[in-house]
Amino acid sequence: MASTEKNDMHEVEEAIADQSSPEKAQTQSGINTCAWDNELGDPALDRRVKWKLDFFILPVISSVYFFAAMGRSDLGNAAVAGMPQELGLNAQAYSNAATMFLVSYIVFQLPGTLLVRAIGPPIQFFGAMVLWGLFTILSVVIHSAGALLALRFLIGMAEAFVQGAVFYLSFFYRYNEIATRGAIFFCTSTVAGAFNGLIAYGIEKNLNGKNGWLAWRWIFLIEGILPIAFAFVVLTFLPPSPYKIRFGFTPEEKAHIIARSAAAHNVSDSEYKLQWKRVPLILLSPHFWLMAVISSCGHFCVSSLSNFLPSIIKSFGYTSVDAQLFSVIVYACAGFGVLFWARISDMTNARSVTLGASIAVSIVGYAILIGVTNNKVRFFATCLVAFSVYPNINLQLSWATLSFAGYTRRGSSLAFFNIISQCVSIGANQAYNTPPYYRKGQASSLALCAVGLVFTILTRLYMQYENNRKRNMSEEERATLRVKGIEELGDRHPDFLYTL
Repeated sequence: MASTEKNDMHEVEEAIADQSSPEKAQTQSGINTCAWDNELGDPALDRRVKWKLDFFILPVISSVYFFAAMGRSDLGNAAVAGMPQELGLNAQAYSNAATMFLVSYIVFQLPGTLLVRAIGPPIQFFGAMVLWGLFTILSVVIHSAGALLALRFLIGMAEAFVQGAVFYLSFFYRYNEIATRGAIFFCTSTVAGAFNGLIAYGIEKNLNGKNGWLAWRWIFLIEGILPIAFAFVVLTFLPPSPYKIRFGFTPEEKAHIIARSAAAHNVSDSEYKLQWKRVPLILLSPHFWLMAVISSCGHFCVSSLSNFLPSIIKSFGYTSVDAQLFSVIVYACAGFGVLFWARISDMTNARSVTLGASIAVSIVGYAILIGVTNNKVRFFATCLVAFSVYPNINLQLSWATLSFAGYTRRGSSLAFFNIISQCVSIGANQAYNTPPYYRKGQASSLALCAVGLVFTILTRLYMQYENNRKRNMSEEERATLRVKGIEELGDRHPDFLYTL
């Protein structure tokens, strides 16, 4: 076995040496400037590799996020399936339960993201899925609000360790591919919401009262078993890194994957080093804070919609059972929106314009929800909000992936974005406590969308300024900075230009 792996690695090394790759010629002191090129080596080989990555890796890692999204939104389905009545929860107690998930999710976000390469993605994601699945199953036996709070805390802790999945995608995909693949990845959260609605609908129709359980206990049981079962698929098929792909690719294709990874400013396994001292330095970057505000605004809206969607739909006059079913339509609109806006972003490479347009549509949707009382129009507005709000997170994170270089710097930025934005999401759960119209929550979401639009414009202007500053540097300044390399300077490297 060891001999086979050694021979395979030798073939990969030979394939790398044989490739007359433009990226090798364009490497300058550790930064690979071909990240902005349209082609990388043989176009046919690149297309074949992308197709295989999309077929072998993207579905597995997207499924991890799919089950995580199910774990986040199942509380909303349980809320209209008898849980508040049986546990004695009022609107504030339910908001507290939704908030408790976010508290632990925030606390464990940084290690959950930065340790993904140290622990190994297959092992880390496997362990996280098994744990939150077990905690979800334990929700079946609770009989008090306090027990619910404790379990939501533990589920949030476990789910924090799969948020490195976004970071993991950046190991394999280049900059002009990341938004579309990220969209497929994030789209699973909308599919999960729809799937939750279908499961809850079926359970309320067929299992409510069986075994002496109300429907909400069956929801937690079934949705706890599913991630545990799929965790073994993740452990078996997910490769740890571009340098450790186990099967499905030829030596030539493996070498090309490594070249693609380098073109996206990723370091090799041997060069990788998590520099904890550099983690807080990301907080000194102005564009980090600009993007953090955009991320926070998006998470506020998505979190509130995910947790309260069945209750919002029920307020339109539908029964609890029909509210579960109609939530599927809203999530379908969200899924289409995630794919639609991401494709525009990758095709045009106009990251800020696409994000701004998406936010503008969501402002219209929230304005209708606040100003109109007709239930059919409000349902249309809810679909419009989902279509435009859900894409915001993917558009912002994919833009951020292009805007921070180096393992520690990129990983830290993604982790801190989630930490800060999830803190804001806690406010979302507290704002949506005025049924049936939830005007306080809808007004808060509208205001934050407007803030997100303004900060998208400010981020673009700042990046334009930085690009112009780098272009106007003298050759002497460039040469001095190039000595330090990409891992030390990150996106501050003189040859790194921000994508607008």
